[in-house]
Parts: sequence; C-alpha cells; structure tokens
Amino acid sequence: MAELVIKLDKIIGNVEKLNRIIEKHNIKWTLVVKVLSGHKEFLKKLLFNPAVKKLHSVGDSRTSGLRAIKEINPDIVTMYVKPPPIDSIKAVVTYADISLNSSLRTIEALNVEAGKQGKIHRVVIMIEMGELREGILRDKVVSFYQSVFNLENIEVEGIGANLGCMFGIQPTYDKLLQLSLYKQIIDAKFNTNLPIISGGSSITLPLLGKAAIPSNLNHLRIGETAFLGTTPVDGKKFRDLSTDTFEYHSSIIELELKETSPDGILTEANIGHTFDDFEYDNSYRAILDFGLLDVDINELTPKDKGLRFAGTTSDMSVYDLGPVEKEEKCRYKVGDKIKFTPSYMAVARLMNSKFIGKRIL
Repeated sequence: MAELVIKLDKIIGNVEKLNRIIEKHNIKWTLVVKVLSGHKEFLKKLLFNPAVKKLHSVGDSRTSGLRAIKEINPDIVTMYVKPPPIDSIKAVVTYADISLNSSLRTIEALNVEAGKQGKIHRVVIMIEMGELREGILRDKVVSFYQSVFNLENIEVEGIGANLGCMFGIQPTYDKLLQLSLYKQIIDAKFNTNLPIISGGSSITLPLLGKAAIPSNLNHLRIGETAFLGTTPVDGKKFRDLSTDTFEYHSSIIELELKETSPDGILTEANIGHTFDDFEYDNSYRAILDFGLLDVDINELTPKDKGLRFAGTTSDMSVYDLGPVEKEEKCRYKVGDKIKFTPSYMAVARLMNSKFIGKRIL
C-alpha cells in the first residue's frame, strides 16, 4: 500500500523556529493545518506541543478539521481561514472562534447563530488587494465596517488580505502599506483599535527583516512554510527550516522489460496521462500502486533521479527506469518501494486520500 511518511519532529522543529523568527518582529501567527485534512492521530501529537501553545491560533478551511481540533484540545483558538458558506454557519460558529469574511450577509448570519449559541464570534474583514480572490473592494471598507460594527454578537478582530494563493500576486511593501492604512482609517473614524492586521500567508515571510513590512502589520497565516519548510515565492527552503518533513512511498506491483511505445491504434479512451518522448526502444517499466485519484504526479519528485514518468491512470502509475540491455539486471524488484518528495499540494491530496496510508515517525 502506498503511504505518506510524516516526520513529526521536523515539523515541530519548523514551528519552533518560526516562533523565534516571527516573535522578533512582534508578529503573531496562525498555523494553518488544512494540509492535514483533520488527521486526528497527527493533530493529537501536534496540538499539545509547547510550540503550538505560543501561537495566536490554529486554522483550517474545513469545519470537519476545526471540529477535530476542538475535540482534541478545546483550549486551542481556532480560525476558519476562508469566507464561510451560508449553509455551514452553525458549524463555523460551533468550531471556529474566528473566521475570515468578505460578505455582509454572511457576517449577519454569523451574528444570528452566535446569538443562538451564546457566543461572540470574531471576524477578520478581508480586503481585495489585487489577488482577485476573497476580499471586499477597497472603496467599500469604511461602509462595510460600519455595517458590522454594531452587530451585538460579532467582534471585529481586524482586517486582512489574501495574496499569492490564486494568481501568485507577490506581497510588496506598497501592498501591505495600503492594508495598514485601512486599519488607521477605521481606527480614526470609529475610535477603535483593531487588534490585528493579517498580512497574508507563507508568501509574506521572506519580507521579514528587510524593512518591507509596515510596523503595524502583526499577523500572518502560515501553512506551507511550517509543514514543508519552503516559501511559495520560489519553492525554496526558508531560512534554516527543514524541508525533509514528508516522504511518499509507493510499492512496485509489476516490473517488466517492455517496449517504450504502445502497439495499436491510439484513441481518446485514455483517462490518464502519458509521456512518450523516449529515445530508446526498451526499458524496465515499474507500475506503482497510486494514480490520479490520489495525487497529481506533477507534484511528486522521485528520489531516484534515474526514474522518468511514463503514464498514469485512476489508480496506477508507470515509471520508466531508463534504457537497458535485455540481459541487464534491474536494480528494483516487485515489492520494492519507490520514494518521492511531495510538494505542499501533493501532501494535501495524499492526506485527503483514504486509499493512502499515513505513518507518523
């Protein structure tokens, strides 16, 4: 069975290092755990760690994940890290202490539900800063805030922005300065002091220590860098964090010396992808026990640099072991494991697949 190997100590080490790095800049942060798909065994080992207790909150984009967090450790402050669907309002109020919002109708529904549950629900108002994902238009910030300011079961935790997740818009000093100015406008107009300005995700981290972040920006939402040790800007290692945190193992279920080109009339019936640019006629072909249902193969990097992707279907993938002479002995056998380094998105899909084993070291 294919399995994802999770190196818990290295991930905890990344959280500890990020705590030290971020604290120096007087910034709080939310650990976004949506990559874990609510995996309870992993969360149990993570949520009681002293490094996690220092966080502002723990976030997820699914209420099932937040429910798992609250069931394991009710003391953890939780954040729903996208605008809530109207039909999930009850669950959001039940399991999320804070949610990111950009719809007045949604916040009004949160207010009603929070009243029913006897709670005060905290919201971060998201502002559109060019990424064209969630966020109210900038010329509506004051009127939007005014509409939610007096809702009796809602507390505005602050304002925030999403950058880098859809189009990859890079956070810059000018972008973040605009965001910080909106806080100042709101504070002055309504005689308040919003607790946080949430200035983005892992993509903002490389700006730390470069005088590129306004002094009043004091919150980040971080997932990829904590779990993979990389930054979305270039996929490279961030500072001294560990990048060897996940490893994907897949079993060879068939291994034969075969031709590299198919034989027959090609049709549009194929459901997978193929790679047919081979400069040799014969090679050993390893069939592995995972496919499109489990992960995008483009998000996996074989640790054996001699392997080349040859094709995939719903539940099997084929890798080419390179040109060989017919008498040459293969370096693998059926039952061996092929190891991969997964990307952040690969980890997310593999954690979500019920057909993939998870092993925590």
